Amino acid sequence: MRALYFDRQLSLLPVYPLPPRKNGEALIKVQLAGICRTDEEILMGYRDFKGVLGHEFVGIVQDATNHSLIGKRVVGEINIGCGECPQCRKGIKEHCTSRSVIGIQGKDGCFADYVTLPEENLHVLPDEIGNDRAIFIEPLAAAFNIVTSIWVKPTDRVAIIGDGKLGILVSQVMRMNGAEVILLGKHKKKLSILEWMGISAFFFEGFDSSGVKIKSLKGAESHLERESFDVIVECSGSPGGFHVANTLIAPRGCLVLKSTIADKMDCDLTGIVVRELRVIGSRCGPFVPAIRALASGLIEVRPLLMARFPLEDWEEAFEMVRHPDSLKVAFEVND
Repeated sequence: MRALYFDRQLSLLPVYPLPPRKNGEALIKVQLAGICRTDEEILMGYRDFKGVLGHEFVGIVQDATNHSLIGKRVVGEINIGCGECPQCRKGIKEHCTSRSVIGIQGKDGCFADYVTLPEENLHVLPDEIGNDRAIFIEPLAAAFNIVTSIWVKPTDRVAIIGDGKLGILVSQVMRMNGAEVILLGKHKKKLSILEWMGISAFFFEGFDSSGVKIKSLKGAESHLERESFDVIVECSGSPGGFHVANTLIAPRGCLVLKSTIADKMDCDLTGIVVRELRVIGSRCGPFVPAIRALASGLIEVRPLLMARFPLEDWEEAFEMVRHPDSLKVAFEVND
């Protein structure tokens, strides 16, 4: 099979071994696979990964221990636990100390013709969700993980830092219970999509003495006061996003960190203690509510898919991903 393989540099291998299917696993023929910000961070050294990249996919089960899965169109949770450690026994395999994560840690990913996953990781897709929407289930599940971890009240002021794919998904999830939600970003095309969705979106313009300078899409300048938001979700993918969030979070507020960044950064722990902040790391999340939200139309993803490429055009695909206005780019692996 073909595989997009990373070992200090990325290359397409035209002949790569078919992944062996263990008992309890399924062999899946990949149809569509999305490029994620984490894939880009891996190329810069995150997790020291070596192998086939990719973890967002939709595919058709070709073989499985449970024969009823064969022929089903599926998506898959990316964490594979040992099943025996304290974390796995608690049902949080994403924190298993010996876990593997497809395309990220210890297991080949989905930028290939085939991938294997434990059957318990798979979710059969309803007909209402086409492949173009299905590749958003994994990042949308990550967005839903926020509201499974904290209580966002309808009276809360919520700010999202970062106008990428995840920021747009998080914004939609965070407003579902009526909270006031705004997003700060830097790219007109992405902010325009948010405004089309009915979400208040502003350009981040820098800092001033009283807080953060912002500008509307129509050019009106204003500012956000320091320590004026109850909940902030940082998903900019850059160290600078944390500094914006740290400026705007109110005392006893909750700062949710979604970015996985290869670079190290400084953090003022004293300020966190003095303001009695809750700082929560958040990554993978529940697939079931993400699937339900897409099937029912509660979450809109149609404007987010920019382009599809065959695996052979991987260099062009990653070049598009790196463009500032880029959103979701996907590999059309098999028909």
